[in-house]
Amino acid sequence: MKKILALATFIFPFAIGEAQAKEGLDPENTLLIDLENGQVVIEMYPDTAPKHVARIKELARAGKYDGVAFHRVIEGFMAQTGDVAFGNVKDFNKRRVGTGGSDKPDLPAEFNKRKHVRGACSMARSSNPNSANSQFFICFEAAGFLDLQYTVWGQVVKGMEYVDKIKRGAPGSGSVTDPDYMEKVAVASDTKNKDEAPEEKKKSEK
Repeated sequence: MKKILALATFIFPFAIGEAQAKEGLDPENTLLIDLENGQVVIEMYPDTAPKHVARIKELARAGKYDGVAFHRVIEGFMAQTGDVAFGNVKDFNKRRVGTGGSDKPDLPAEFNKRKHVRGACSMARSSNPNSANSQFFICFEAAGFLDLQYTVWGQVVKGMEYVDKIKRGAPGSGSVTDPDYMEKVAVASDTKNKDEAPEEKKKSEK
C-alpha cells in the first residue's frame, strides 16, 4: 500500500517560525542531510520515538538514504523522501516510488507529544498506524492535523532554508519529475572531526 500522507480538504492555519539552531546537540542523535544547496541538521528524539530514531540511524549508517529522492513534495505542506527500495535516483522507479521501504520490519506507532511544526521530521505510513518503515517527511509549515497521527522523530534545527528550496511536485499529488534528492545522510557522531558541532563542520572545510 502506498505510504503517503492523507491530505485534508480544508486549510489549516500555519504556526509560526523555524526552529532556531541549538547548541550542545548530541552527535549520536543528530542527523546530517546533505542537499544540493547545503546541509540540513536534524535533532532526533530518542526519548519519544526510540524505535523510529533507531531505524533512521540504522538506514543512514548503512548508506541506504544516500541518493534517495524527494518523490512527493507539496507546496505549503511537506517534502517526502526515504523510499530506499524505489526512490534512489540511480534507478528511480517513477511508477512504484512511494510504495517501498527497507528490508526491515515495519515499526509500531510511537505517536507522541511532539508537534508537526515547521521543520518537524515525521514518519510516513499507510492507513495502518503500524506501517512506518523508511519513508519520512519534513514539514514546510505547521500541520497540526497530523499530530498524534504520525510519529514525529526529529526537528530541523539548521538548514531549513535548504529544505525550502526542494523542488515542488505537481499540484494535488505532489509527484515530482526529475526530483531533488539527499546526496548524503549521516549520523553526526560518525562523521570526521567528531569534536566539532555539526553546524560548524562546513565552515571548517572551507
